[in-house]
Amino acid sequence: MSDRIELSAGNARAGIALRGAEWIDWRVGADALLWTPDAAFWDETAPLLFPVCGWTRDGRATVNGVVYPLGLHGFARAQTFELQQRGGDFVTMTLRDNPATRAQYPFAFELNLEYRLMPFAFEARSRVVNAGRVPMPYAFGLHPGFRWPFAGGDIEDYAIVFDEEERADVPVIAPGGLFSDQRRPVALEGRELALSSDTFAREALCFLDARSHGLAFVGPRNRVSGRHARKIGVRTEGFEHIVLWSRPGAPFLCVENWTGYGDPVGFTGELAEKPSMISLAPGEVGEHRATYRLES
Repeated sequence: MSDRIELSAGNARAGIALRGAEWIDWRVGADALLWTPDAAFWDETAPLLFPVCGWTRDGRATVNGVVYPLGLHGFARAQTFELQQRGGDFVTMTLRDNPATRAQYPFAFELNLEYRLMPFAFEARSRVVNAGRVPMPYAFGLHPGFRWPFAGGDIEDYAIVFDEEERADVPVIAPGGLFSDQRRPVALEGRELALSSDTFAREALCFLDARSHGLAFVGPRNRVSGRHARKIGVRTEGFEHIVLWSRPGAPFLCVENWTGYGDPVGFTGELAEKPSMISLAPGEVGEHRATYRLES
């Protein structure tokens, strides 16, 4: 069996890897929208974040007084998922706890992914199941990287437009990826965040407890109409935080949605006490959804 699943719908194509259930390709006609890994900048495309989002302090987490090696964004992206169902335009996949995951995260779980391709859109649905007998803390995130620019022009011709007005400052990320109490301003005017080569010179922009459940990554404006010619719209359910990330000079932009975030500076508590973690009772299910749509 191939380690890559191909989907098609109309003139659109998508690729999903069994390793990490990673979305690795999205094309609409001649437009390639997702980032292609390049070790010079970033060697992933759209990793899944589970059971934490962001960094843990010193790459460790504590559960019932026992310390586990749980690093950046958890372990899902390094695990091979089991193929459940597939059709021409959809696929479902599952990761269950195993000796490798329990060595980092001592909980019984199922992480179920359903990907569905449409002629101009791609949808990701996730179901996190507590398969054990004790409460289970977790965080989940989607981390897709898009080509920047994806519709011609220069990177400075692009912007992020939120559905709602967001705070014009974001947390300062301390060494080790920890979240500090300090904040810094960003170039947000109303609902629009201008993008430039300097936007990510320091670190990711983390809009915690965002008001918006949707945004648009917009391309250059039409010189006649003044409207943005093309955009990638993102609509989500079950996510609290929006994270934007790239590297200086890199031709990609990650538009991420997280349910949790990195450890605060000085945090020494249990994983379940980490801010913004979700706790599932035995048998309970957490559901999260995102839809990405190419619009003209």
